[in-house]
Amino acid sequence: MDFLNAIVALSNFVLIPAIAYGSQLALGALGVTLIYGILRFSNFAHGDTMAFGTMVTVLITWGFQSVGISAGPLPTALLALPFGIVVCAALLLFTDRTVYKFYREQKAKPVIFVIVSLGVMFIMNGLVRFIIGVDDQRFADGERFIISVRTFRAMTGLEEGLAIKTSQGITVVTAIIVVAALFYFLNRTRTGKSMRAYSDNEDLALLSGINPERVVMVTWLIVAALATIAGTLYGLDKSFKPFVFFQLLLPIFAAAIVGGLGSPIGAIAGGFTIAFSEVTITYAWKKVAGYALPESLAPDGLAQLLSTDYKFAVSFVILLIVLLFRPTGLFAGKSV
Repeated sequence: MDFLNAIVALSNFVLIPAIAYGSQLALGALGVTLIYGILRFSNFAHGDTMAFGTMVTVLITWGFQSVGISAGPLPTALLALPFGIVVCAALLLFTDRTVYKFYREQKAKPVIFVIVSLGVMFIMNGLVRFIIGVDDQRFADGERFIISVRTFRAMTGLEEGLAIKTSQGITVVTAIIVVAALFYFLNRTRTGKSMRAYSDNEDLALLSGINPERVVMVTWLIVAALATIAGTLYGLDKSFKPFVFFQLLLPIFAAAIVGGLGSPIGAIAGGFTIAFSEVTITYAWKKVAGYALPESLAPDGLAQLLSTDYKFAVSFVILLIVLLFRPTGLFAGKSV
């Protein structure tokens, strides 16, 4: 029984949170890797793009809640999500037309685009904070748990309870649907194939009659959807705080680089690699060890390698190691 309790505790505090967090990072990293692969620059405004799309979703969710519109047991934010995607897409297209297009026409170097994206990042960051404030904002409603600790204990008779939050289940299911739709689009549709051709060889793609402005527009639309979905899922799972999305830029970029910049499969693999690394290294293993080990070997302390305050340091260390020893990432993307 103690072994089963150890597995349940491991699932409760490591496996399930890491899978949900990895799904959120994977969606964020997909946006980064698409921009790098197709538009050929590292978009440092991606974290604040997530914050903006999520902010719009939160505001519309509050509007729905105030007039009694809900999704039943599911979060009302799912109803507001399409509106958040549309507004975020409009902002990204406006930013591209007024900022990035000028530098594309000037054939600016990628480093110029990176510096420009930093400026866009600060503007978006200030805009989000000005509109919604800097404090934690909670907008989740509906049923809180798919399985609660009490229900699981009653079903199994185990001492340790398992809880699966609705937000975690929605995150995993949504991530699977979004990733499947994205891969179908990139591999089976004419527009998706044009985007891949443009990414592989821009000059050859232009000679083939591919419209570069259309490719750029579709890329920004997809990035807006990915960023808003990832940000909303993260906000439902934790809470919405603008500065947190600025911090999330590090693990998202780490995920994209670990998997291989420009590789969608690599972005997904990198997201889960970073998530499991952060969660396992910052988790206090005392409870799991107490069930799994004999009493004489059970640790007296927390058995925690790093405090949760330093979880982003884990991403930074992994990022450094990958850049030093395998700059193309796990799936041989484009070298950084």
